[in-house]
Amino acid sequence: MATKRTRIGAAIAVAGVAASVTGCAGGASAIPEVNTDSDKPFVLDGVENLTEIAQLTGPGAINDTASVGVAGTDLGSMTNIGDRTYFFFGDTFGERDPDSYGGQGGFWRSNVSAWTTDDDPSDGITFDGWAPVDDVGLASALIEGDHDPNDGAGEVTKIPTYGFAIGETLYVSYMSVNYWGEAGQWDSTYAALVKSDDQGVSWQPVDGPRWPGDSNFVQVATQHVRDDGVEYIYFWCIPSGRFGGVQLMRVEATTAAVEDAASYSYFTGTDSSGAAVWSDDLTAAETIVDGTIGELSVMWSTYLERWVMTYSDAGNAYIREGLTPWGPWGDAIELVSATDYPGLYSPYLNPRYVANDGRTLYFTLSLWGPYNVFWFSIDLVKHPL
Repeated sequence: MATKRTRIGAAIAVAGVAASVTGCAGGASAIPEVNTDSDKPFVLDGVENLTEIAQLTGPGAINDTASVGVAGTDLGSMTNIGDRTYFFFGDTFGERDPDSYGGQGGFWRSNVSAWTTDDDPSDGITFDGWAPVDDVGLASALIEGDHDPNDGAGEVTKIPTYGFAIGETLYVSYMSVNYWGEAGQWDSTYAALVKSDDQGVSWQPVDGPRWPGDSNFVQVATQHVRDDGVEYIYFWCIPSGRFGGVQLMRVEATTAAVEDAASYSYFTGTDSSGAAVWSDDLTAAETIVDGTIGELSVMWSTYLERWVMTYSDAGNAYIREGLTPWGPWGDAIELVSATDYPGLYSPYLNPRYVANDGRTLYFTLSLWGPYNVFWFSIDLVKHPL
């Protein structure tokens, strides 16, 4: 396996990588409590010290992904379970010409996953293994797509959007893509869940919940929360593509509830006291962030004591702060510029990977040209109250 190294992106001013790291014993184990107080001030003034730390996948990466048949892949959302963090990747190719651009190549799998116990994000993340793998040790799909022609008539692929854990069970939400259109546009037939009870060695489809492909609940970002003494999984959701706003749903954090479509409820606004109102009708859901939101990630920031959301929009990556899970959400602040990193998308956070009391955030970022996943950090700038 390759040695970890630091790659500093050209044109990015670096002020130093954070020294004190909150690892596996840190924020990942703490379940944030939902607070409905929306009268607090916004405190995020900006970001600074963007650092490209390492390439995680593909040729030249700090991980030897060629040995498991991963030459090109994207996404890389993260889910923690015990001392492991799982990275969920999208369409994966084991064979790619050196001059390939974007998602193309041979030995195509619709999705793969790597896992790690690396709790020091400051010099990149080293993978411990891949799950699942085939009989010869090559990364294989959690749930394979049909790979039908890209004409809208069948299923082209199944793309994982985010995962979460209930006890020892891993769940991953995925979308069934039936057509890839112009940049940032695609259509899906449905979204559903797949699960593993054996640390990712094997995966099974979940029969219960399924969301229509034309709904606002096709791509998700998840967070385990506690609300009025009850534990939930919250899902911040967008439609297919990168041109829709964010809506919110939740389900109790039990395997029985997660696998029961009737257990999900959808945020429809607040009552006179500011408490959230929930409905079992997904068509009644209220949009909580307008705009053209690409693949998103949400977590509780212990540094800001606010929620933070990252996503891509019009080629750039942005961050916002939220006073409650449903908002108000502050103005978008540029996280990474397309000028410095053309073809960027999918800035994914993980509460396990923060430093400096949460001021420094580490995140994955996909770059379309090399079609691989990179590791970055950024420092939050907080307004003094």
